[in-house]
Amino acid sequence: MTASTAAPETIQKPHKHHILGLRKSDLVEELLSIGVPEKKARYHSRQIFHWLYQRKVTTFEMMTDLSKLVRGHLAEKFQIAPLPKVFHQKSIDGTQKFLFRLYDGKTIESVLIPAEDRLTICISSQVGCAMGCKFCLTGTMGLMRNLEVYEIVGQVLELSKLETISNIVFMGMGEPLHNLENVCRAIEILLAQDALNFSKRKVTVSTSGLVSAIRKMNDRLVGESRPNLAISLNGSYDAQREEVMPVNKAFPIADLLEACRDWHLEPHRRITFEYVVLGGLNDTVEDAARVTKLLRGIPCKVNLIPYNPHDGSDYKRPEHEAVLAMHRYLLDHDIAAMIRHSRGRDILAACGQLRSAVDAVARTRPHIAIADCNDGRVIGA
Repeated sequence: MTASTAAPETIQKPHKHHILGLRKSDLVEELLSIGVPEKKARYHSRQIFHWLYQRKVTTFEMMTDLSKLVRGHLAEKFQIAPLPKVFHQKSIDGTQKFLFRLYDGKTIESVLIPAEDRLTICISSQVGCAMGCKFCLTGTMGLMRNLEVYEIVGQVLELSKLETISNIVFMGMGEPLHNLENVCRAIEILLAQDALNFSKRKVTVSTSGLVSAIRKMNDRLVGESRPNLAISLNGSYDAQREEVMPVNKAFPIADLLEACRDWHLEPHRRITFEYVVLGGLNDTVEDAARVTKLLRGIPCKVNLIPYNPHDGSDYKRPEHEAVLAMHRYLLDHDIAAMIRHSRGRDILAACGQLRSAVDAVARTRPHIAIADCNDGRVIGA
């Protein structure tokens, strides 16, 4: 494991709006407001995106093909300050964690997860989380605030300067659909052809099951802005799911799956259901049978995620044989399924270990709080 840190710095609340929070349509409106003709404003918006996301410039003066009028207006009203990286760790398996400090001193984490055919970035959408999932220590932190659009986009932009990223997953700190509008705006920017130009098939939004927000996103992000949807299921019937996910009391499984059935899926696309396997709670073949019945008729795949215990946890890691039995049952009943194993355990990046990471680092670096991310691949059949 390797780690690097930077000295804490005093960050003032921005007195200017951040340019990374603007979509191309927002830039067009801004340029129209200073008298730029509409056709030229649309052209300039593409130029600005190219400078920001492909050339990755850090000042407006570097945008040399824009007029002095446009550059001067942008410099007067907006900033291009990068998100400061204050902590970096690299796991023996290649997973990398990056801690970013925000203008108010709060911190968020992004994780780079390598695989043979891709490099995935896991990004945060909130500081903390309000969902209170019992198996995840992130929930014990509570929600501090939503991230602004530029803070979401900035995570990807900063790490794209270091590596060529192929996939984005909204599976870091926070519930993305609890910050719906900012997440949607960030996705529109990240998918823009003149920006980082990610494929919509390579962007996934994961939710604990906020049904009303799922339906809003179904209408809000369409066409070329349509991401993949992932659902944290983690239970095969309501009482079981409610034990570990309080959100189920407001949005029970039937309502959640109805929203999933109503989710518009383009050809050859599927919804992902994440299922954290908790030893002695939801780890039986009977659970797999109930999940199979629940998901029948929904184009989907299931990720089985063996639980990673932490100090003070009421839950335990399942037996490997139990996970394999669930996996085999799902496959035998025509449910696409895989077992995900945790990445970056040696740097406390495994699923459910967030607060352990925070506490461990905070003892020696009080200004740092570390978020959590996890990705995985098939291990066994």
